[in-house]
Amino acid sequence: MRNAFIGAILGLAAMLCFSSVASAQTAQSQPKQANEARSPWKYYPMDRAVGDGGPAPKRDLTGTWAGPGSGAAVPRGINAQDPTAPPLTPLGKQLYDQNKPIGKYSPAGTNDPHNRYCDPFGFPQNMTNEIRGITITTLPNRTFILIQYMDVWREIWTDGRALPATVGGSGKDALDPRYNGYSVGHWEDDYTFVVDTTGLDDTTWTTKNGYPHSIDAHVQERFKRVDKNDLTLTITMDDPKLYTQQFFLGEEHFRWIPNQQLDDFTCIPSQVQEYLKEMGDPAGFDPNARSQRR
Repeated sequence: MRNAFIGAILGLAAMLCFSSVASAQTAQSQPKQANEARSPWKYYPMDRAVGDGGPAPKRDLTGTWAGPGSGAAVPRGINAQDPTAPPLTPLGKQLYDQNKPIGKYSPAGTNDPHNRYCDPFGFPQNMTNEIRGITITTLPNRTFILIQYMDVWREIWTDGRALPATVGGSGKDALDPRYNGYSVGHWEDDYTFVVDTTGLDDTTWTTKNGYPHSIDAHVQERFKRVDKNDLTLTITMDDPKLYTQQFFLGEEHFRWIPNQQLDDFTCIPSQVQEYLKEMGDPAGFDPNARSQRR
C-alpha cells in the first residue's frame, strides 16, 4: 500500500489535488481468476456487500465498513470533499487566508502540514479525506473508530460524562487540545449514534481545502445505520469564533465489508519529501516555510 500512496501523490502533479487511487488498488487486490485461492490476509474490494442485507441490528455499529475511496462501489457523499463554508468572521477569514491547499497552490506552494510533512489530518478531516475504510468496535463504556488511512484510532466515551470545558486553558486542571479532540457519544434512537467532539488541536485544518477551526469548535457526527449493509455519517461544526453560522461538513456513506478486513494505507514522510523534492522544489517552494501555529 506504500506504493499506492506514491501513486496517489504523483497524480497530484497533473490534477493539483489528492485523487483516489481506488481503481488501482482494486486492480491490484482482485484475483486474476475467479477461482484463484483467496488469501485470508488480504482485502478484496470486489468482494462487496450485496443488497441491503436486511434490517439493521439495533444499537450496533460494530464491524468494518468500506468508505467512498475503497473501490467497493460505495456511493459518494455530499459536500465532504470540497465543502462550501458559511461566512467567516474576521478572525476566521484571516486564518483561512493563511492556508494554502495543494489543490489551489500546487505542490510548490502548499503549506498543508499533512501534504508537506505527513502531520496528522486531525479530526474532523480524518473522517472526510482519504476515507477508504473504518472499523467500529464497542466496549461497555466507550466506542472506538479505527481509521484505515494512517492507522488512526478515535475514542468516544459513552459512560455519560460531559465534554470538557477547560481545553487549552491555563488553569491547573486545563486539558491539552488533541488531534482527535475529546468525544462523547449516545444513542439517539436504535439506529442513530450521535458523537459530540471538542478540544481540537487548532494547528490542523477542518477540511483539505484549508478551512480552519478553533480549539473551541464543537463537531457533531450522526452515524445512522440504514440497514445491515449501509451506514451514513453526517457531520456539522459550530465554531462561532471563526464562522457566523453552523458549518455543514458533509455526508459520507459506508458499506459493510463481508470479509472484515482493511489494507494498510499510510503517509510515509520520506516518500513525501522525495516527491516534494522532485515536484515542488523545482517550482521554487521554500521547504522551511509552513503555516503558522495559531
